[in-house]
Amino acid sequence: MRSGISTACLYPMNLEQALSTLIGIDFHLFEVFINTSSELKPGYLRELKQMTEESGSCVKSIHPFTSGFESFLLFSDYERRFNDGLEFYKQYFQAANLLGAKILVLHGQRNDKRSRISENEYFEHYARLFELGESFGVTVAQENVNLFRSDDPKFITRMREYLRDECAFVLDIKQAVRGGEDPFEMCAAMGERLVHVHINDNKPGNDCLLPGKGIMDFDALTRMMLDYHYAGDLIVEVYRRDFKDVEELTSAKKVVESLIY
Repeated sequence: MRSGISTACLYPMNLEQALSTLIGIDFHLFEVFINTSSELKPGYLRELKQMTEESGSCVKSIHPFTSGFESFLLFSDYERRFNDGLEFYKQYFQAANLLGAKILVLHGQRNDKRSRISENEYFEHYARLFELGESFGVTVAQENVNLFRSDDPKFITRMREYLRDECAFVLDIKQAVRGGEDPFEMCAAMGERLVHVHINDNKPGNDCLLPGKGIMDFDALTRMMLDYHYAGDLIVEVYRRDFKDVEELTSAKKVVESLIY
């Protein structure tokens, strides 16, 4: 288990600047948030890879900028668009390969009552994307996201039971809290298929803070994850509005490192 950070913490700073800034304050494990199509170009990605190699850093995961469109691209009942969506996501898998990342974070389908695909059809669509990712050596991991189908621990449990070893999950603490769910219940729902964690803090009236700024019982959560044989990392992910100075991220890093056994 290692501590890391998402480049999304510095959004809307340009990706390469965000990465350089975070390396400059001694972060060396990253989730790279791809913000636009030009950031999928191989030449650009090789520049990012060079930055990480020269600093002794590595990229653990990538986050697609099309997360907000996955309902439309990947989880509708229009089969041709789904197939085209799979082709489009190959670009992300290729980007992951260039950066050395092993995980792609998926939001999935919004919690829309008008959806014409059933829950099992959702699982089958995910399974095809998961299989495609595996062919590139990349694990497609379903994140729990507020206002999406995945914001319900019971949905996550059913997904895990339906797909068994053909699924993986990302736990995001703030997304659980924002949706009125217990992060511990969400962690239990993901169980042994948990592969990635977005770590952040919270307190009454504020669902997203840097680790150490709220009341989250991280020790208990870490112990629970270890009970499920969690072998992933802890990636700090907050929004730029959630802290004033970039140096505060260094303090958050120390908090996260104190949780690592």
